[in-house]
Amino acid sequence: MTDRRRVVVTGLGAVSSLGVGVDAVTAAIRAGESGTGPITGFDTTGFPQVNAGEVAGFEPERILHRLDHRKWGRSSLFAASAARLAVGDSAIDPDQLSALTAGAIMGTTSGESKIIDHLTEQWVRNGISEIDARLAARAPAGQIATAVSAELRLTGSTQTLATACAASNYALGYAADLVRSGDADLMICGGADSVNRYNHAGFHQLGALAEDVCRPFDADRSGILTAEGGVALLLEPLEQAVARGARIYAEVLGYGLNCDAHHMVQPDPESIAECIRRAHRNAGVEPEQIDYICAHGTGTPTNDITEVNAVRAVFGDRLPPMSSIKSMLGHTMGAASGFGALVACKAIEQGFLPPTANHRKVDPAFGDGMDCVPNRARPAELRFVQNHGFAFGGNNAITVFGRVA
Repeated sequence: MTDRRRVVVTGLGAVSSLGVGVDAVTAAIRAGESGTGPITGFDTTGFPQVNAGEVAGFEPERILHRLDHRKWGRSSLFAASAARLAVGDSAIDPDQLSALTAGAIMGTTSGESKIIDHLTEQWVRNGISEIDARLAARAPAGQIATAVSAELRLTGSTQTLATACAASNYALGYAADLVRSGDADLMICGGADSVNRYNHAGFHQLGALAEDVCRPFDADRSGILTAEGGVALLLEPLEQAVARGARIYAEVLGYGLNCDAHHMVQPDPESIAECIRRAHRNAGVEPEQIDYICAHGTGTPTNDITEVNAVRAVFGDRLPPMSSIKSMLGHTMGAASGFGALVACKAIEQGFLPPTANHRKVDPAFGDGMDCVPNRARPAELRFVQNHGFAFGGNNAITVFGRVA
């Protein structure tokens, strides 16, 4: 392992319900602001829950340089816009990207879900023969990573991973491996998803939607709020970043992956605990070194207690502070752990603990020592940060970041 390259994050991009750009998102997170509100993207008639985290006033044509925004789906435009912002944040000359071995690995849950909604409406209203073929051509989930590479003229590996709500962490681990092994000079990774009717309906049928706001780790938590957005991280070798005088947010130390193979929607604490241990081994850290956990923290009764129990199984009585940014962003599905990674990097760089918003009282079932950083960010010197991503089907993915001295 000593001859393998160290991988660092030097660019961050975000399009979210809390704003566009890493600085806007970080400022809103630190302030504990909420990006959720009444849904405008589809007719919510008949739904008792009508809130979500939507990206208001999204104008991709103001961010993108090459893609024609009229020919791509919303999720692809989120991804390409976040990637373009990450490149700008990195201060790399974008015209040099095509000369590098560089690619894009992006995660998603539902792909181009807004397009699927529109195609379904056409089918129901007019029959399958009247479906708009041009619209259907934009529907494949693979378009999400393709949009990133097309916008940036990347010629390396370009893949979309559909491992649901853990997908961005999967993408991050894969992209980091490509850079670490020398198979890539630079990689863009992250995820994107859009708020849509069928996801909202599915979580409603599961009884997993919150009525008003998301309250992770709260005694009165009732569920998630669906959300949308795109997030991108630019990864490159440490030596390359130092040579060009780049700002380095954090080092990608390692990751852990596993699958419960237990239940389609019910997480398994033993499997999650093992995923944490795998991440620690891969990153070369011990539990006592972790300074903060960016939790999956959906705000459902089952997920939160399962996650806390899994963490306790690894950390024992000494729990690091563990908060959920979904309390502010909403659940951005395939982009969720990508936003967690972005916030982890900024927390290391700026020295703060991100808060869990909307918090009133901690659930006593979590036991003593549970610090969810209620409502307000706190200053903290962070050396090692752990970022969680768990998904339906039992797909677990955890990434570990460290400060570069």
